Amino acid sequence: RNNGHISDEGWCDVENDPNAAGPCDLRYCRLPDCFCSKDGTHIPGFLDVRSVPQMILLTFDGPVNFENWELFSQTLFKGNRRNPNNCPIKATFFVPNSYTNYQYVQKLWNNGHEVAVQSVTYRSPEIWWSKNATIEDWFDEMVGQANILNRFASVRMEEIRGMRVPFLRVGWNRQFLMMKEFGFVYDSSMVAPFSNTPLWPYTLDYKMPHTCTGMQQNCPSRSYSGLWELVINQLEFGDYTCSMIDNCPVYLNGDDIYRMLTHNFKRHYLSNRAPFGLYFHALWFKKTEYLNAFLKFLDDLKKFPDVYFVTNQQAIQWMRHPIASNQLHQIESWNCKPKKLEPHELACQIANTCKLRSRVLQQDRYFHTCKECPAQYPWIRNEFGLD
Repeated sequence: RNNGHISDEGWCDVENDPNAAGPCDLRYCRLPDCFCSKDGTHIPGFLDVRSVPQMILLTFDGPVNFENWELFSQTLFKGNRRNPNNCPIKATFFVPNSYTNYQYVQKLWNNGHEVAVQSVTYRSPEIWWSKNATIEDWFDEMVGQANILNRFASVRMEEIRGMRVPFLRVGWNRQFLMMKEFGFVYDSSMVAPFSNTPLWPYTLDYKMPHTCTGMQQNCPSRSYSGLWELVINQLEFGDYTCSMIDNCPVYLNGDDIYRMLTHNFKRHYLSNRAPFGLYFHALWFKKTEYLNAFLKFLDDLKKFPDVYFVTNQQAIQWMRHPIASNQLHQIESWNCKPKKLEPHELACQIANTCKLRSRVLQQDRYFHTCKECPAQYPWIRNEFGLD
């Protein structure tokens, strides 16, 4: 490091980085701490595909607040939709600070969903990259948000282990150096080129098994041992591919959405059963025919004895110690014993509504938490010199 910066040598030119990660070497890459394959499609533990549980990774990007709370609490996760082991289905929420209601986040965490990080400011890519973000800036955004989630929603720091970069703008080696330094377990921001056989998540001990997808993705070139990448497999609909469902063609109707979900589920289930990621912003569900199509799809999946809606961390835990579907009762994290919560970790019935001044934003904002109101609106420690 030099004055808080990492040398940019070999940074953007992944192929010519003299310190680039090498190709997958199965002689040294062994579970539970390392997983790779030459093309990214191999099943962990070399299990027979018919014994592999089909994991569905349902994730949501963006603030949790009054605009989507009914969708989460009364529609998708009311408790009536369950996995084959009779445990309620779970999701992962990538939460930014802006416009988030931390009472609602605390309730989601109390109910067993995973809470992960999506930055403090959720700034636009143009602002973020024009400022030449350093490792310290990444730390302020991502670790800063982890601290906010811990302080104002009581989410335990040891459970905040995942992150997704706003707008999927992966941050080269600096992002992953920050992740190793803080102790993040995984990133889920990289979009892989479309492949008919989906990719499994992998660790970054070795070179990625796919290329970066254009200027929007600035992938790391170097090795980050034990750090997982929950790669985003693109969805296919006719001649189109899309990373997040929101990015799929806007002219699709409810029947199109249902067919797309079913088609892509089969691409996973009937091939190598790589985790099937469904990536949403809650606003997408405002269109009633989309919501109904998705609920119909969920009802279809209840017929399968080996399809599980799990969090990202639960998926990693299975990959670290892969076992057959009929032995899943051995994975403690997949059971549905109530979370043992301390009194201060229980979400309140009525939140404190705080009207706070943001010194950086130069405006008042409302902030909802079960904790005491802070003195000012929580923001990053170093607003790129604007403090």
